[in-house]
Amino acid sequence: MTTRAGIVTVAGRPNAGKSTLLNRLVGTHLAITSPKPQSTRDRIVGIVSDDTTQIVLHDTPGLLEPEYALHAAMRASALQALADADVIVHVVDASTGVTEPLAVAAALPPERMPRAPVVLALNKSDILSTGRGQALRSEYPDAVLISATTGDGIDTLLARVRALLPEHPFYYDAEDLSTQQTRFFASEFIRETALEQLEDEVPYSIACEIEEFRETRSPVYIRAVLHVERDSQKRILIGSGGARIKAIGKAARVKIERLIDSPVYLDLWVKVLPNWRRDSAALRRLGYRVPEDG
Repeated sequence: MTTRAGIVTVAGRPNAGKSTLLNRLVGTHLAITSPKPQSTRDRIVGIVSDDTTQIVLHDTPGLLEPEYALHAAMRASALQALADADVIVHVVDASTGVTEPLAVAAALPPERMPRAPVVLALNKSDILSTGRGQALRSEYPDAVLISATTGDGIDTLLARVRALLPEHPFYYDAEDLSTQQTRFFASEFIRETALEQLEDEVPYSIACEIEEFRETRSPVYIRAVLHVERDSQKRILIGSGGARIKAIGKAARVKIERLIDSPVYLDLWVKVLPNWRRDSAALRRLGYRVPEDG
């Protein structure tokens, strides 16, 4: 039996709905979803397999112009994922207009242009008027109009992607959902919960580090630290009498338990790591790959 398999990089601008699309395709919550831009900071890997095809999805940080070292690491991760791809799904928020349908390719210098075929996915069809949807289909006949939220158009997108995959044996077991460890997703779910519960600039100053993850215990023991850049942010994150950090921990624990199907004891702490977003050494400690010029 001939099989097809390959890396499919999901790329686009911040807030295009890339992470929601990855979760829809995989069928479970792996990637952070948030209305706040720049919530995805590194590649998230999801795997979709059927009898004859395996799609290894790479959700990337939104393409942006770097303002500091963390942004440089995010952009480098996104561009490397484009270079690695067998197929690129370029996700565009169709509700705001499609002005640069191939901006994914335009983000690279000529010598680094991706060679992979690009499928344009016009997302958020569920909030478009009928007339707007018809106009987009007419203007971009090769695009796929989808809603990552409702699932509309997803089967069409999958069929388009599968047809472009190279003939290759499966890279992973058909039952696998990701290549990344559970502790990585635990960290992401904690940070996602902080994004949900905090306003203004504080969420962007938060990094989550898993210091201990003991799966042999019941409940599973996870010690995690939320790093912020200033003492004032630490006070906000902890809240009056510890109320805010307790609420974040409670909600994050539920998400982690749902993922691993096991009870969890989440031991959550807050520490100040000054200026970590601009400090290459701190970023490397937290697991980010910082470019040499970052």
